[in-house]
Formats: sequence, structure tokens, C-alpha cells
Amino acid sequence: MSELARSSMSDTLSQQRLVVMLPDASQEGHAFWRLRRRRLSWGVSQQLNTSRLRVSLVLLLSFVFWVGLFAMFFEGFTFLDRNMPSDMRDRTVRVVYNVFFVSLMIMLVFSSGVLAFGGLYRSEEVRLLMTLPARTERIFLHKFQEAVALSSWGFLLLGSPMLISYGIVAGAPWHYYALLAPLAIAFVFIPCGIGAIACMLIVRYVPAIRRKLLFGIALLSGVGALWATWWLLSLTEGHSLTPTWFREMLSRFEYSEQRLLPSWWLSSALLEASRNESYATGEAAWAESVKFLGLMIANALFFHQVAVWTAKRIYRHGYDALVVARRPRQRRLMAMFDAAVLWVLAPLPNDLRQLLLKDLRLFRRDPVQWSQFLVFFGLLALYFSNIRRFRYDIGGQAAWINMISFLNLTVVGLILSTFTTRFIFPMISLEGRRFWVLGLLPVGRDRILWGKFFFAAAGSLVPSALLIAISDVMLSVDSVVFVIHQITCLALCAGLSGIAVGLGARLPDCREESPSKIAAGFGGTLTLVISAAYIAAVVLMTAIPCHLYVDAVGRQVFDLQDRLPELRFWLVVGVVSQIGLSVAVTVVPMRVGILAFRRLEF
Repeated sequence: MSELARSSMSDTLSQQRLVVMLPDASQEGHAFWRLRRRRLSWGVSQQLNTSRLRVSLVLLLSFVFWVGLFAMFFEGFTFLDRNMPSDMRDRTVRVVYNVFFVSLMIMLVFSSGVLAFGGLYRSEEVRLLMTLPARTERIFLHKFQEAVALSSWGFLLLGSPMLISYGIVAGAPWHYYALLAPLAIAFVFIPCGIGAIACMLIVRYVPAIRRKLLFGIALLSGVGALWATWWLLSLTEGHSLTPTWFREMLSRFEYSEQRLLPSWWLSSALLEASRNESYATGEAAWAESVKFLGLMIANALFFHQVAVWTAKRIYRHGYDALVVARRPRQRRLMAMFDAAVLWVLAPLPNDLRQLLLKDLRLFRRDPVQWSQFLVFFGLLALYFSNIRRFRYDIGGQAAWINMISFLNLTVVGLILSTFTTRFIFPMISLEGRRFWVLGLLPVGRDRILWGKFFFAAAGSLVPSALLIAISDVMLSVDSVVFVIHQITCLALCAGLSGIAVGLGARLPDCREESPSKIAAGFGGTLTLVISAAYIAAVVLMTAIPCHLYVDAVGRQVFDLQDRLPELRFWLVVGVVSQIGLSVAVTVVPMRVGILAFRRLEF
């Protein structure tokens, strides 16, 4: 009996000693910050050692993008300062600030919610952290801070050029620039906190209809964006860019001046800080901006604390429910869709049809891929469908419209290159650890690569050709130019798919499971650079002959009527050269990838 008592007392003392050894909240916070610093230093050193080309390219392109935005905003604010009376100029600048920040706030709510879901519920790190004796709210804060950092880069890249350019044009004092950073940080925390709270509530309390709810929110947001665009651009074209049109357009943006919106607090604080004069009461102009800063800091701390309180009570329950949740069965609608796809692909061999269907199902089951695809191409479709509302009253209207149409074609190609680099290039690498499944099938390795090529080319051709057709119809381009654009679109889809699939097989990374990290390596960077050079070459081969041809037919800039036969010849030469280049860029990388893929050991 005494032995049993001593054993029980020993167990009790061990448990008490274990409880005493657990760190308190401050020590736990310091431990997580040390973890973050070590991961950050390790990640930076790894990128500098293994991905110097990509890091240099990203920094260079970001700098060029920032300088371009700065120049655009600087010219715009300079134009307003020189050509508008002070009252109209101040109202216009306030509207620009309010609309920009309210749009940024809405995007931050959605992006932070998506990032919070991926970081809090789908991260491998969280799965490990949940097994440690760490507080739930501390794990939430660890991932929430990452979501805030990832969401705030858009504010830095898009907002800083506008704010700095306005400060220079308006001659803002030094405290305007000193308040930029604290105001931006306080503003970012508010929508990010709202997004994280909404994410945890949806996962915890509506798990059964989570996908339907998110789909409904995305659908309503898309319909709302379409309605808002139509409402803002529903002015008659005859009044475009006139004083009446300008005043009515400003009045339609008054919705962004609601006093309860954090975007209005931020714009008011910045505009007050940019003033040099003092109030009649003797109070300095920057004092009002400091008051707004205090208001934003208070709200940021409030939403931060509400998010921590919510995580403490429901985060772990929602995580456990999500991990053990049963996956829904395949819907009959999806089965009918797969049957329709197989029917459309009936002319192809059966093994190739099944490979294409497999890749289509993987694409459909990954929300990251199809959501980004729909967002980018949906925005382009919205822009192309409303492009006619902008006037082209500059001399040489036909040449101007032709230039706009080729710029639209270039934009579609560049966006397509980012998708092929991000999603098509890693496909072979992702098959690495599971290649034994495909290896058991009576399918050659060459057929696997060609299946991925046809999947990428066909999947990108339909939306790209449709977008270019919408752009050309809205711009009313010449029928010859319309046909050339469709041929160029086909060449872009084939060439970019061949580059991504071929280099993906030649430079695979079978040890990495994250497609984003695979695309961030040397092979992905090289694919992106080659794709950009290919887009420029393909577009220029027909853009210059088309420009001269349109001028000659319309007699708008140059009198080239006598040279029409010669221009038609060069137009044909450009199209033939474009087709030849696309065939070469498709076949050569695919051939290199096939030879490497045959020798590859998984």
C-alpha cells in the first residue's frame, strides 16, 4: 500500500513539475518570434543561394512596375494641379484616395481570409504546432501575422507610388511622409482581422455548406463588381471626358466617402497631413491626422483582440472538425461533365483521353488554380467588354485602335505565361513521387508529356481566343486583323504550353511537393523569362506589318496606298514566320523534355 502511495505521489509531483516547466504567455511569444526569425533568415539565405536569378528578376520587375506607377500618378496629379481650380482638385484627389482605399480594403478582407484559411487549416506547420503544448491563440497569432505580411505587400507596391507622388506634387511637409508607415500598418490590420474572424466563423459553424457559402459570396461579389462597373460607365459616350461627364462621375463615387469606413479615415488623415497651413484656431494641420491615426490604431487593436478571442474559443474546434470531416461524394453533375469531355475528345486515343481527363480533374479539385484563373480572365473580360466606352478621338484613330488591340493581345499572353509557369511547369515534378502509378499503366512516357501539352494548350486556347475575340469585336478591328489575332493566340498557347511542359520535364524537382516553390526555382524562372521573350517576338512579327497595313487602308497617317501589295506580302511573311517560330518553340522544348523524361528515374 505504501509503495502504491509513493508511486501516486511521484506521478503527482511529475505532473506538477511539468506544469511549472511550461512557459508563460510572454515566453511562448518570444519562442515563436525566435522561430520566425530563424525561418526568415533561412529562407532568405536559401533564396540567395539557389534562386538568385529569380530574386533579381522579381526585384527588377517590381522596381520597374513601381517606377511606372509613380510616373503615371505623378503626371496625373500634376495635370490636376495645373488644369483644375483648387476646390475641384481637392475633391478629385479625395475621391481618388477614397475609391482606391475602399477597393484595397475589400480586396484585403478577401485575400486575408483566403490566406488565413490556407495558413490556419491547410498548413503542414500548423499540424505540427497543434501537437505541441502551445496555446491555441498563440498558434493563431503566428499564422495571422504571416497573413498580414503577405496581404500588405499589395499596399506597399500599389499604394506607395500614389502617396509619394501626391506628396511631391502637393509640396507636403515632412510629417506627411513620417505618418505614411504607421497609418498603412494600422489600416492593414483592420481588414485582415475581419477576414481572419470571418474565416474562423465559417469553418467552425457552417462546415457543411462552407463551399456553397464561399461560392455564393464569390458569385455575389462578381455580380456586384459587374453592376458597379456598368453603373459607373453607363454615361453616354457623347459626354465622355467633358466637364459634365467629369462632375457626374465624381458624384457617382460619393459612396466611398462614408464616415464609418476605415478607408475614409486613412484618406482623411493623409490629406490633412499633406496640408501646410494651420487652422484658424491655431491648431496645426497635422494634428487632425494624428487624431485619425489614433482612431485607426484603436480599431486595429480592437479587431486584433476580437480575432485572438475568437481563435481561443473556436479555432481548435474548427480545425479538428475540418480534419476529420468526410469528403463529399462526387456529384452527378461532375460525372456528366466528365462524360461530356470524353465525348468531345472521342477522336483522340483512349489512353490520351484518360490522361487529359485526369489532369482536368486535378485542376478542377484545386481551388487555388481555377479561382486565380477565373479572377484574372474575368477581369480581362470585364475590361474588354467595356473598352468601347473609352473614346479614341486622337488623330489616326485606326492606328490607335490597332495598337490597343495588340496591347490587349500582349496582356493576355503575359497572363497566360504566368499561369503556364505557375501551374503547368510543376506538373511533371508533382508526378514524381506518385509516378509508380502511371508507370504501371500501358502508357509510354512520351504519351504522358504530350497529354499534358494538349491539356495546357487546349485549356488555355478557349478562354484566350474568346477574350481576344471580345476585344476585337468591341474595338471593331479589320477582319484581316481579327484573323491574325486568332492565329497569334493559337501560336501563343501552343508555344507557351510547349515551353512549360518541355522545361518542366527537363528541369524537374521531384523532392518538392509545393507547386509554388517548384515554380520559384531556377527552372520556373527560366521558363518565365523564355516565355516573355517568345511573347514579344510573336506579337511584334505581325504588329508592325498590321500597323502599316491599317494605315495604308485607312489613309490616316501615311499615304501608303501604292504600297498595299508590298504590305500584304510582308503581312503574310509575318504570319508565316510567326507560325514557324511557334512550331519551333513547341517542338524543340518538347523534344528536349521527352529525351530527359525517358532517362528520368523516380
